[in-house]
Amino acid sequence: MDTSIARDRIFARIRAAQGRAPQASRGEREAVADYLARHPAGPRPGVDGDRVAAFTAQAQRMASTVERVATLADVPGAAAHYLDSLGLVRRAVAWNTLGTLDWQGAGLAVECRPPVRDVQGDHDHGDLVGITGCFCAIAETGSLMLLSGPDTFASAALLPETHIAVVPVSRIVTDLEDAFALVRAERGELPRATNIISGPSRTGDIEQTIVLGAHGPYRVHVILVDAA
Repeated sequence: MDTSIARDRIFARIRAAQGRAPQASRGEREAVADYLARHPAGPRPGVDGDRVAAFTAQAQRMASTVERVATLADVPGAAAHYLDSLGLVRRAVAWNTLGTLDWQGAGLAVECRPPVRDVQGDHDHGDLVGITGCFCAIAETGSLMLLSGPDTFASAALLPETHIAVVPVSRIVTDLEDAFALVRAERGELPRATNIISGPSRTGDIEQTIVLGAHGPYRVHVILVDAA
């Protein structure tokens, strides 16, 4: 469901109450950009050594699994091997941006569409595997940053039990500050939804016991791609 029109109306009412035009002017945007450029940055510990190695280590600490392949053409085979190793279904939904990969050649049935749920009785059935790309990955925390859009729907990473993320190593940045700077440089503004994913969904609300898959995927598998 696209809520961007409703969001714009809400922001327009807020701006009207402040005596400003419904849409931000070029001058306002430039003033914000100038403030961000001049504003002192907070402490940033940084990442020692190779960003790819740092990301891999942190992602694994967050209970993600990580695999590295040479090219995008190797991704379908790697995904099939991962699913087979856990006895999972060879069926998935994926972002439209990944539709040109040879999934069928790897024996996978992949549809480029948002996931659906089919509730039967007391059980949830539907799409169990979601395959996405990412806008960038963050070495300091082992996290993935996903920006929503018509071809990069957030639900593919949130609803299925298994999330497979395809991450070009060239899109690994040092920290969250660099990630948002990259968004501003390449997109100009944030999209309707920005998700920072740090391993499988988890909660410790009940008796301080960590439970995976509480509000999202049980497992997150990252396929790093050297040449993408």
